[in-house]
Amino acid sequence: MSATLLLLGGPTASGKTALALHAAERLNGEIVNADSMQVYAGLDLIAAQPSAAEKAAAPHHLFASLEPSERCSAGRWSRLALEKIAEIEARGRTPILVGGTGLYFKALLDGLAPAPDIPDAVQRAVQALFDSGGLSALRTEAERLDPDAAARIAAGDRQRLMRVVSVARATGRTLSELQKDTRPLIDPGTACGVAITPPREALYARIEARFDQMIAAGALEEARALAARDLDPSLPALKAVGLPPLLAHLAGETSLEEAIETAKRDSRRYAKRQFTWFSNQHPGWARITSLDPDEQRGELDRILSEAFPESSI
Repeated sequence: MSATLLLLGGPTASGKTALALHAAERLNGEIVNADSMQVYAGLDLIAAQPSAAEKAAAPHHLFASLEPSERCSAGRWSRLALEKIAEIEARGRTPILVGGTGLYFKALLDGLAPAPDIPDAVQRAVQALFDSGGLSALRTEAERLDPDAAARIAAGDRQRLMRVVSVARATGRTLSELQKDTRPLIDPGTACGVAITPPREALYARIEARFDQMIAAGALEEARALAARDLDPSLPALKAVGLPPLLAHLAGETSLEEAIETAKRDSRRYAKRQFTWFSNQHPGWARITSLDPDEQRGELDRILSEAFPESSI
């Protein structure tokens, strides 16, 4: 069966934006954001939003569509993405979902536990638990509330530990219970999954160079504008990779040079976690292994010609 939508994932700075545009041209497609930070306005540089020219080259959806004062969970994103997928398919075009947030792809392919969005008060309480006791306190609480889920979470996965604790506190039920009722949100057989997995050291060098370019283009001013809004520090948008060190510099807690080095380190670590995610969660996806743009397009064309044989590739 031919695929009807494309899922394109990979670590930060791996070339996803350019490849999504290439795929849109080949498949008569429209691009849907699957990155948890690019969904927020006010993070154009820090979240590496597609440029105005790139957005003009093909229809783009769910980019900079929410205010940083809002919270976008995987559940909320999934509802928005499903609406966009239906609209795009109704126009006779191909949905191309692109981003680095593996949990978003997993939500579509495996389903989500039917848990409600977590109230702000619970989010703040769980954040306070982490702030005071670190990962150890989070894990202890997760093991107390939901030992089955906690046992499946890697040692340093703060986000998933916080989710386990938050769900149990907010609903009175464990995430493990809720997950038993999950089902795919899309038909996995209709999706072509592609992961970009280039050589790590070359990607890390690109990440560092790109952050220097972000700073030169005004990333610090972007951070200053967000700081001026005096938003709740527990909001997801304020945890965008690279942003916390810049905010710390603006607060007088560190030098700009130290902030930049910390941001680069955090970006490398984030990319490493993304590599691990796509390796463990989506081993069956096709792979693009080069960082060279021409080679990447060639690899993608070969994948698309097999998955979308009725296209004009």
